[in-house]
Amino acid sequence: MIYREAGQFKTSYAADQAVFPINQDRWFIYGFLFVAVAVVPLVASEYMLHTVLIPFLILAVAAMGLNILLGYCGQISLGTAGFMAVGAFAAYKIAIAFPDLPILINFIIAGLIAAAIGTVFGLPSLRIKGFYLAVTTIGAHFLIEWVITHFGWFTNYSSSGVITAPAIAVLGIPIETPEARYVFTIAIVIVLAITMKNLVRSEIGRAWMAIRDMDVAAEVIGIHPLRTKLLAFAISSFYCGISGALFVFIYLGTVEPQGFDITRAFEVLFMVIIGGLGSVMGSFFGAAFIVMFPILITNVAGLFGSIVPAEVLSNLELIVFGSLIIFFLIVEPAGLARLWSIGKEKLRLWPFPY
Repeated sequence: MIYREAGQFKTSYAADQAVFPINQDRWFIYGFLFVAVAVVPLVASEYMLHTVLIPFLILAVAAMGLNILLGYCGQISLGTAGFMAVGAFAAYKIAIAFPDLPILINFIIAGLIAAAIGTVFGLPSLRIKGFYLAVTTIGAHFLIEWVITHFGWFTNYSSSGVITAPAIAVLGIPIETPEARYVFTIAIVIVLAITMKNLVRSEIGRAWMAIRDMDVAAEVIGIHPLRTKLLAFAISSFYCGISGALFVFIYLGTVEPQGFDITRAFEVLFMVIIGGLGSVMGSFFGAAFIVMFPILITNVAGLFGSIVPAEVLSNLELIVFGSLIIFFLIVEPAGLARLWSIGKEKLRLWPFPY
């Protein structure tokens, strides 16, 4: 059939350990990326680009960051929004202080600052885990939000506390139109996704998964727990910092510290749970679900507005979100990524049952 690897012989270890060892998967990814980069900007409307696709890509970066920490290393964190705020305000201050600095270098430095802050707040992970680590990271979030709110230097002494991102350009090309913003964002997301995919397949990724599965056994076989956990916190915070910078410079344009509140942290956590823990693809599935689902609910609610009471419609999104999270935790803890994997396995053996 179409989706078969029969006859695809590997002649080297590199070919056997490729990210996409099956030709059909590789062709699908190449075709999908071509459509996403070259076709979508030409055919998608301004509403679709700015309201759906750009926030989806930005939130997917944050979900990848949390997935590194929670899905691969097993360290629960609710400080994601705080680290996004660090990246956003760091990128803003760098842009104000060094207006001629290339925006990509700006974002990298902002991500590194977020990584440094994340490493500091990751220090307690050697002694505590689970619920207590989650409480610690919540404390980190509120501390970051308090510092940014009460020290005017971070907002360039804005009386309202709102920052406005300056205009950006890449190689002299202004990033102003929704099409340009989309292409710029998806280019960054592709690089970060490929980096994450290779990182979790490396020695570092195997060390993270060993810590996640059984930290005592991992330490016995020579894995340094503190170094491994701190590296996960650093890289996770780097991704969140990049996401925060994109959120301000590409999506919103203006933001206040409360724009990265605790609700945002739970939103990213829901992405990881629904999309799939320990999966790069799951980060994208979860982000797509979180972005698209409210739009779907709004459209459906409009059809039944005269039948369903208004107070029910206003809380319908929260009700369905909660129900789906419970459903995935009970029925399919691996999330949508696992369903995608099961579908591929069935397609490989179709029409023969197993």
